[in-house]
Amino acid sequence: MRWNWQLTNWPNFAYDAARLRPLEDRFLKGAGVAVGAMMHLPESDRNGLTISLIAQEAVDSSAIEGEILDRASVQSSIANHLGIAAEQRRANAAEAGIAEMMADLYRGYRAPLTDDALFQWHAMLMNGRRDLVDIGRYRRHEDAMQIVSGALHAPKVHFEAPPSAIVPDQMRAFVRWFNTSGPDGAQPVSVLARAGIAHLWFESIHPFEDGNGRIGRAVAEKALGQWLDAPAITALAEMIQRARKAYYQQLQHASQSNQIDEWLTWFAEIALAAQQRTIERVEFLIAKSHLLERLRGKMNPRQEKALLRMFAEGVDGFKGGLSAANYRTITDAASATTTRDLTDLVQIGALRKHGELKHTRYFLELPA
Repeated sequence: MRWNWQLTNWPNFAYDAARLRPLEDRFLKGAGVAVGAMMHLPESDRNGLTISLIAQEAVDSSAIEGEILDRASVQSSIANHLGIAAEQRRANAAEAGIAEMMADLYRGYRAPLTDDALFQWHAMLMNGRRDLVDIGRYRRHEDAMQIVSGALHAPKVHFEAPPSAIVPDQMRAFVRWFNTSGPDGAQPVSVLARAGIAHLWFESIHPFEDGNGRIGRAVAEKALGQWLDAPAITALAEMIQRARKAYYQQLQHASQSNQIDEWLTWFAEIALAAQQRTIERVEFLIAKSHLLERLRGKMNPRQEKALLRMFAEGVDGFKGGLSAANYRTITDAASATTTRDLTDLVQIGALRKHGELKHTRYFLELPA
């Protein structure tokens, strides 16, 4: 099989810009909605949401590669890098490394892409690793860089990247294109097309010994941020993680041709879903603020504690709703007190009730 980088038209990716335009128009419109919604948040909520979104991206991007990180530790580390007050948590080497990289991406989204910037990201990401030879530089090993699965005696090759000897030249062309294809560049490429091409091109070169997926997704976020002239805090990695199997299938398919309409359409739809997820989180915080303001002075300390605990679960809330048993665990209330408290929370419009008897569950009654 011949891979995209082996074809005579590499890296001249071909696609139908008109086919992508409606999705890009939706994305740009959604970006305005997201920015407008953020402006309705108090500064403390806005900072908290920013840290939460960046941390979630870091955790999900690592999870795509099979590395599970503690979200609270990553969040604390990112807050420290951005100078925002947050609960202090100890982070291991991997958590501290990706937190530093994501904070650098957030602060420096406007900066041109350079080899040195990528080397710094790689060194941050590989923090604490002792099993790699090439950290903070492009790979140099002579063995083929392959993505494989299956048994060792019969591996299935999903992709083979260019040999290490030509990686510097390949990356030189990629970096030059990235820096001339932005909105102020000599040859601008539209927002989602640029981010999608950047991610595919980077993954096709696979320039590092490890960490290519996480850095490649950060490059895509940087591309989006430069077009929007704001840090692109979207749930891109979260949505990719939810569609992980399709993500790898799309990358593999796209790596076999330089006609990339299918890849760009898939990537654009993922980016739109990620943007919508971010908007939902902003709207959730606005609704939370309005609900708590309306309920001020109407709840006892137990009820307030339980409500705040429900809000802490985020936009998806308690899986299956809040039960009386959950309420007792959160508040240490007796059964009779729990029944009175929950009934009162329904009456004052804080919760809505579903089901009866032991199947009763309670959900937040958020204002539109």
